Amino acid sequence: MATINTLARPYAKAAFEFASSANALDAWSGMLALAAAAVEDEAFAQRMRNPGLTDERKAEDLLMVCEGHIDEGFGNFVKTLAEHDRLPLIPVIAELYEQHKAEHDRSIVVEVESAFELSDDQQKTLATALTKRLDRTVTPHVTINPALIGGVLIRAGDLVIDGSVRGKLDKLAEALKS
Repeated sequence: MATINTLARPYAKAAFEFASSANALDAWSGMLALAAAAVEDEAFAQRMRNPGLTDERKAEDLLMVCEGHIDEGFGNFVKTLAEHDRLPLIPVIAELYEQHKAEHDRSIVVEVESAFELSDDQQKTLATALTKRLDRTVTPHVTINPALIGGVLIRAGDLVIDGSVRGKLDKLAEALKS
C-alpha cells in the first residue's frame, strides 16, 4: 500500500496544483471521482489489464467513458497517467487529491462513534467544539456503536479522542492489572 501511495502522491499533488491555479478544485474533484469509479469497475479494470491495448488506447477508453464530464486539462492528465502506466492509481490519486483539497479548505471529516443516536443539536455542538479545537471546519460522520456503552469515540486523522464508557473501563482494567 505504501508503494501505491508513493507512486500516486506526485500525481495527486500535480493535479491539485493545476486545479488550484485554474480555480477548479471542485471540478477536478468531481472528474477524479468519476474516473476513479470507472477504473474501479471490474469490467473496465479487466479491459485495462489487456496487454494487447496500447497506453494511448487505454487513455482513449477512459476518456470515452468520462466524455462530457471532463475538460481538456483533465484529458491531458489521463493521457499522462496512461503513458506512465498509472491509470490503475486513479482511485488513490483521487483520495490523496481530496486530502490536499481538505487541507487547502481547512476542513476535515471527523468519524464519530456514539453509543446512541445523536440529535442534530448535539452534532452541531460537537462540530463547533471540534472546529475550535482542530482549527478547521469539521464535518462529523456519525455511526452508532452500542459496544461503547455510552459517550463517543472521535477520530480526526491521527487524533483519537476516546470519551466512551468502554474506553474508560478498558483504562481502569489496565490500571488494575499494573
